[in-house]
Amino acid sequence: MDWVKRSNKNERLWLLAKIEFKLRYYENKLGLLWALIKPLMDIAIYYVVFQVIMKQAIPAFASFLFIGLILWNFFLESTTGTVQILNTKKYLYEYSNMNKLEIYVSTLLSNTIGLFFNFIMFLLFLNILEKDAMHTSFYTLWIIPLFINLFILSLAVSLILSNIYIIAKDITQVWQVFTSFLFFLSPVIYRLSTFKEALPTFDYINPIAGIIINARRTTMESTNPDFKLFLFDFTYAIILLVIGLLLLNKLGSKAAEKL
Repeated sequence: MDWVKRSNKNERLWLLAKIEFKLRYYENKLGLLWALIKPLMDIAIYYVVFQVIMKQAIPAFASFLFIGLILWNFFLESTTGTVQILNTKKYLYEYSNMNKLEIYVSTLLSNTIGLFFNFIMFLLFLNILEKDAMHTSFYTLWIIPLFINLFILSLAVSLILSNIYIIAKDITQVWQVFTSFLFFLSPVIYRLSTFKEALPTFDYINPIAGIIINARRTTMESTNPDFKLFLFDFTYAIILLVIGLLLLNKLGSKAAEKL
């Protein structure tokens, strides 16, 4: 019976994720194509600014940007898109047997579908169009634990922000400003040496920076991740997740009456 219940719960989570993904993209005229076009448009903009105008001379710069942007966009969409989730999806936990944590997980799974398509695009781009880059090797499989780290981190931050929103709705604006600042404190658009020179040891303070650094090491340099950095990032994610779950237990239980 427990196995059946778990199976039904997993099926429900996946169904909700697919529904949300379809609603997000299929209402647009471009549909799913928009999920693929957006990172390509971002790449084109940053490529012109940093490679053509500022001449950073980073090898395989388009792929360098691609992997950084799709990981950053997943984090950004997963956190900004869930700040008000306890309000916008109140009907799910009030009128069904879904618990609140399932709602968060299904939303992040929806974003995972988009990231999967973008990552396939990145691999095709890297292997077919980037002549000077190392091609995909078995080191690329490290992207799985790195993504799990990113997923846990995004879930943790989502839990924290959405529960703070119950008592302080200004958190939405605060987070928008903070993520704009955090983007330029992450090595998304410039080389690691420049990042380390300007902000030494900051890759150990900023977990999203560490995930992007290790993703590039494994997918573009065909080498192992920096295990010390990986451990730091995972530890941050777990600590933040515990904080998020505590807030959900304390504040989330009153969400229906306060929102």
